Amino acid sequence: MKKQSGAVRSIFMFLSFILTITLLPLAARAQDSSSQSSANGSQQPAPLSKEGKKLFGTSAALRVARVFSPRISPDGSMVAYLVSSVKMDKDDPGKSITHLWVVPAAGPASAARQYTRGDQSVSNIAWSPDGKMIAFTMEGEDAKAGPQVWLMYADGGEPWQVTKHKSGVGSFEFSPDGKTLLLVATVAPDPAFEKREKLKDDAVVVDHDFKMAQLWTWNIATGDEMQLTKDDATVSDPQWSPDGTHITYTTNPTPLLDDISLQTAWVLDVASGQKRKLSDTSNYTHTARWSPDGKSIAYLEQSGEINQANLFVVGADGGAPRKLTGSFDLNAGPPVWSPDGNTIYFSTDSRESVEIFAADVANGSIRPVTDKPAVIELGEISKNGQTAVGTWTDPMHPAEVFRSDLSFSSVTPITNQNAWLADYALGNTEVVRWKSSKDGMEIDGIVTKPVDFDGSHKYPFLLNPHGGPTGSSLLAFNAQEQIFASNGYLVLEPNFRGSSGRGEKFAMANQNDWGGGDYRDDMSGVQAMIDKGWADPNRMGAFGWSYGGFMTYWIDTQTDRFKAISPGAGLPDLYSMYSQTDIHRYLTIFFDMKSPWDNFQEYWDHSPMKYVENVKTPTMILHGIADTRVPIPQAEEFYEALKERHVPVEFVKYPRENHGFIEPRHIQDRWQRYLVFFGKYLDNPPVTEEKDTVVRMAKDLPQGGSSSGMQVAGGRD
Repeated sequence: MKKQSGAVRSIFMFLSFILTITLLPLAARAQDSSSQSSANGSQQPAPLSKEGKKLFGTSAALRVARVFSPRISPDGSMVAYLVSSVKMDKDDPGKSITHLWVVPAAGPASAARQYTRGDQSVSNIAWSPDGKMIAFTMEGEDAKAGPQVWLMYADGGEPWQVTKHKSGVGSFEFSPDGKTLLLVATVAPDPAFEKREKLKDDAVVVDHDFKMAQLWTWNIATGDEMQLTKDDATVSDPQWSPDGTHITYTTNPTPLLDDISLQTAWVLDVASGQKRKLSDTSNYTHTARWSPDGKSIAYLEQSGEINQANLFVVGADGGAPRKLTGSFDLNAGPPVWSPDGNTIYFSTDSRESVEIFAADVANGSIRPVTDKPAVIELGEISKNGQTAVGTWTDPMHPAEVFRSDLSFSSVTPITNQNAWLADYALGNTEVVRWKSSKDGMEIDGIVTKPVDFDGSHKYPFLLNPHGGPTGSSLLAFNAQEQIFASNGYLVLEPNFRGSSGRGEKFAMANQNDWGGGDYRDDMSGVQAMIDKGWADPNRMGAFGWSYGGFMTYWIDTQTDRFKAISPGAGLPDLYSMYSQTDIHRYLTIFFDMKSPWDNFQEYWDHSPMKYVENVKTPTMILHGIADTRVPIPQAEEFYEALKERHVPVEFVKYPRENHGFIEPRHIQDRWQRYLVFFGKYLDNPPVTEEKDTVVRMAKDLPQGGSSSGMQVAGGRD
């Protein structure tokens, strides 16, 4: 429903997951090269920009590698990180695979080495305390047992499996002496249950028999394991104290996503097994991090209607916590201590950027240390304090690993996993601002301009509201918007009221008002693009995912200004959505903390289904069949209403897909259908896609409506 920094953002945002993943050999290269011979034997060259660069289509978008999770070695000389890309041959379904890479902390990017290969993905990378080995999780030799911890030498070679926990390992940490692994894992399945399961005697009782994760130790030398916790809760995020005598961790009452915000941080005495709450508060606490000397613990505490995250510090032995972000209006992100213990750094949304802030532990003052139109996520700081590493992205560059000193005056990329993008033309992006017609409030948005943009021309225009709603569109590389830019579209992503990055008051400004102020914010942004002379008012469309899907359903029922609208994974009926979704509690935040049966009128008044008789615009609905966030009956309700009312409508279901798509061919299909659908109704045929694909998808388009005349035109031979 988009992205906030770290753990905090994941609690309150439910993403559209516009996946920027890589397509390796055949399919990508086929569309990057010149098109196939036509019937008379001639070849049509791939379309180029005015500067002679390639245009960025859906195959190029699938090539984009995703770089994340940088981890700096104990001596600060090397950085391990993960790279996800897609392996997809011409005749197989394809899948995303994540591999381990290592690069010198000083660079250059050309010195980066790939450490793992094959068809298995790795995750949860960590250096051993002596820096001689790198550990990660990967599927074990017994596939039924799930992921296990593997080790490999820091200079490369073949990895070997270390753990054999029967139910698999969720995550792990090295003990400070490097001899023990601290595992997060569930208890092995009961043999009686396994027997019933084989017989398909497997009825499920709702809200019963949860698989709770617990803490375990695993002796690396002997293979002995011991269960440390037996909580009536599920456990995550364990952190050893520097001397190895204590562990902080977080619990949730169940593994259900609906309970993700109900967090409590604990401190465990390893020797005695005794535990205590980190803070004696009724607020939610989590993401505890030890100071380098082990005398203090920084953590995040959430409170208020939207669970604003604040940074606290408390003594390792207890006492009264101190709030460091008392005068800071944004969410605090996961804390990263400086080696001297005087400063705590964190990343968080600030308008359209993600910036790094520094908190003075002694006086609680907060200052920004970066100020760039980009998304900069701090990962770790070396033990000697000379190097910070993290990931950096802006609208023209996918995420790469960066290094910096602690002044952060120069954020230097040390990887270049997407060097091939230099051959492609990209649309320029800028932040725009306008006044809302609701109350004059200033609203921000990100506009992506078409390749070869000329400010004296009007362009086909697309409105793309973000998910959440407590999310935001950020100044990061966005493959989807670049696809549209290469196909001649101007795209606006408004950060309407209710978005993150502007403080608690702005984030709460959509309470009891879904489809009210935020809709008028969006439409005022549309008018601003028309007033600039950039958007053609006669060729406008709208699309969105999750809350963006809600907003485009809403737009469909409120105005006829758009020629075509495509809601994706949206929620048109808030009453039924409440019981169908896996985030019931989150919905109540916006409706007086009440369920729909105690607040019927508010839920129904803000449901697009109430106004479905107003819809006249050709509509294309996209939805994953396995979506648990916004289950597919939501889409089916709206589709059936439009079909019976003879409104031009197309409904595309994606097998096996949940709220965020993961199958490469489905991701590409979604992008291509947008191009074909809007190409018809906005008179803008696709130029980056194969003609066979365009022709095939054009046959599925809704019949009728105010088509501008495109039937199967467009596409490359």
